[in-house]
Amino acid sequence: MQKIAILTSGGDAPGMNAAIRAVTRRALNSGMEVYGVERGYEGLKNGEIFKMDTHTVCDILQRGGTILKSARCLEFKLPETRKLAADNLKKYGVEGLVVIGGDGSFTGAKALSDEQGINVVGIPGTIDNDLAYTDYTLGFDTAVNTVLWAINNLRDTMTSHDRVSVIKVMGRHCGDIALYAGICGGAEFILVPEVKYDLNKIAEAINKNKALGKRSNILIFAEGAGDVDQVRAALPVMTGLDTKLTTLGHIQRGGAPSMADRMLAARFGARAIDVLRKGLTNRVVGIKNNEIIDMDITDALSIKKEFNVKLYEMAETLC
Repeated sequence: MQKIAILTSGGDAPGMNAAIRAVTRRALNSGMEVYGVERGYEGLKNGEIFKMDTHTVCDILQRGGTILKSARCLEFKLPETRKLAADNLKKYGVEGLVVIGGDGSFTGAKALSDEQGINVVGIPGTIDNDLAYTDYTLGFDTAVNTVLWAINNLRDTMTSHDRVSVIKVMGRHCGDIALYAGICGGAEFILVPEVKYDLNKIAEAINKNKALGKRSNILIFAEGAGDVDQVRAALPVMTGLDTKLTTLGHIQRGGAPSMADRMLAARFGARAIDVLRKGLTNRVVGIKNNEIIDMDITDALSIKKEFNVKLYEMAETLC
């Protein structure tokens, strides 16, 4: 294989730039030509393709976001759009495509391979850590550390005013950000989509803490856990403590990637090029038990994400 392209798709995640750098440098040092696709599948459809070299990826390792940019492209669900995208790649003689993104991005990559013969390899880039085939996704560690920064700062001010802090984090279907940040940040309560909560029990625990002299409480709330406004409104009535809501939002997506995410990006990027050099397609790379793996896209996406109940139960004993 002589020519490959890279694109980032879906929500941006810290470490995407580090992965772009790793893929580019590994490919160039393997004698390949590298092309960048701007704005994901939207850019692929529109032919926003340019040649990359080692200088293109200088000074991006530490930067969040993605220099290739990202965009949604609903039209990519149409076969005619995928043919147009493949034709744009073939104009440059591109034979292989590295897609950095989540499950939707991988599904698009598979369709492009099956229908148009483009060899594709996926790198899991999503802060939600919601892909079951891999222990960790690119950007998750950095996002959790961003939430930890917020918890630390909010704990200071909540303690000063005897308040309850409800911190809403990302995680519509997967509560890993809330779970990991809650444990490492010492949160008293962690609410996730996978586990039902009882607001009465939470209020009872806060009142018990208050009776013991503890006047500040941190509640981490994953966005898919329910109605956060209802929780924020009910707790002052049930506990007598002022309750503040902080929604972290897209701040979780940005920032310099952590050491863990930079290392993961390097290992994922190198493996992706190794897979393409073997002429394989419809593969995704990941990490299991600290070993980099690759497997079939269909098999990877068919694995159901299992919530770590034992870790959640452990968290309850540390509150």
